[in-house]
Amino acid sequence: MPSLFRFLFIAGTLAGIVFAGLYFLATEFEPEQREVNYKLQDLQVERLEQ
Repeated sequence: MPSLFRFLFIAGTLAGIVFAGLYFLATEFEPEQREVNYKLQDLQVERLEQ
């Protein structure tokens, strides 16, 4: 039984480290905003008659 507690403790600690790292990366690093333009080739638009 002590090996189960040790395993759960180590697994929980590793999961906590991973989630803390992901939270840190998500909150501290913002991507720079830029305008993105794509030219769509061979695009056919059908107009709806009203």
